[in-house]
Amino acid sequence: MGAAYLRPGLVGLGRASQVLMLGDTNDAAHAERIGLISELVAEDELDQAVGRLARRLATGPAHAYAQTKALLTREQDMSLSAALELEAMTQALLMTGKDYAEFHAAFTEGRDPRWQGR
Repeated sequence: MGAAYLRPGLVGLGRASQVLMLGDTNDAAHAERIGLISELVAEDELDQAVGRLARRLATGPAHAYAQTKALLTREQDMSLSAALELEAMTQALLMTGKDYAEFHAAFTEGRDPRWQGR
């Protein structure tokens, strides 16, 4: 299932060892506290929370999101120095895009950015 491979990246080696070796049942609040889940919402608020997240992702800087996702995937098997170099190159690339210029203008003007995905 990949639990021993994936879980330390989510919660750290100590918590992953505890969860996997002891097999204790964890309630939702504990799972959130140790990083197994990113947000805890009441069942009757789930649809609204999912909608907010979906809107945020759909209206956000798509190009930057794609690059971040690629970095997260690629850096799993890299040394720290290689990861830092790749991130620096990615940042430099993103800073030449229209979304970066829009971010800077929106920040300076005190408004929400209008992302173009470029």
